Amino acid sequence: MRILITGGAGFIGSHLCDRLLADGHQVIAMDNLSTGSVDNIAHLSGHERFHFIKHDVTNYIFIEGPLDAVFHLASLPSPVDYLNLPIQTLKVGALGTHKTLGLALEKQARFLLASTSEVYGDPLVHPQPEDYWGNVNPVGPRGVYDESKRFAEALTMAYHKYHNVDTRIVRIFNTYGPRMRMDDGRVVPNFICQALRGEPLTVYDEGKRTRSFCYVSDLVEGMVRLLHSDEVEPVNLGNPAEMTILDFAHRVLALTGSSSEIAFVHPTDARTKDDPKVRCPDISKAQRVLGWEPQVPLEEGLRQTIAYFRERV
Repeated sequence: MRILITGGAGFIGSHLCDRLLADGHQVIAMDNLSTGSVDNIAHLSGHERFHFIKHDVTNYIFIEGPLDAVFHLASLPSPVDYLNLPIQTLKVGALGTHKTLGLALEKQARFLLASTSEVYGDPLVHPQPEDYWGNVNPVGPRGVYDESKRFAEALTMAYHKYHNVDTRIVRIFNTYGPRMRMDDGRVVPNFICQALRGEPLTVYDEGKRTRSFCYVSDLVEGMVRLLHSDEVEPVNLGNPAEMTILDFAHRVLALTGSSSEIAFVHPTDARTKDDPKVRCPDISKAQRVLGWEPQVPLEEGLRQTIAYFRERV
């Protein structure tokens, strides 16, 4: 297959490039490098089946020749990014999805949208199944990201129903692994970098909020299976092994061997407003439709992630 990946120089996108090339496909990675990095795909330079295009997907997209599939991963998923760049966040979710769907229509290519668990907002149903409609504050600071993805899902389904585009939607839960940015602002790079530097691990609200962490190779496996499936409705991909943030902090300290202390702080900035109190995927649909569930234990995934950050810290 000849496949386009928008956001291909990002954390997840670069791992998806690796996987699809390993499977024998031709891969075109597209990224404007606002949050992605050429360092993530430098090892692919010169690969005969890999091509990189620097381009902003909110503008018209031209790809010469046929395309069999489009993975639309371009996004600003980190709180640091979508709070600093709120309009760009909305534009990539709306205009970027529109442009990539138009390309898929033109090329008669299969289209996969990378959506997010954030469409569920601060959930009133737990764990979150795909038929839960969510609890999102559209005018809160997180609304620019949450609503951009909700709109992207609606637009994807509209193209499927009215233009017969062959579409897929994945709702991605907390994912971690090598190539995450150190300044990402999310809990995994925050805790690991603080631990490696000997700084206190900053834990909000006594660490009672919960998350579930899926290693990136498991996520990519699920996305590839979804692309090749017949499922057009949204599918959750994530690890249902839920834990508190405080427990996660202790795991990071143990695996890094750090003597850092845990500092309980009261959040005062917009990054934590409307932050979900709990987050855990119901993956029964993925298990049933894709035969998929996570395989990488948290300790193993964290060891690989810590090794990556240790080289950079």
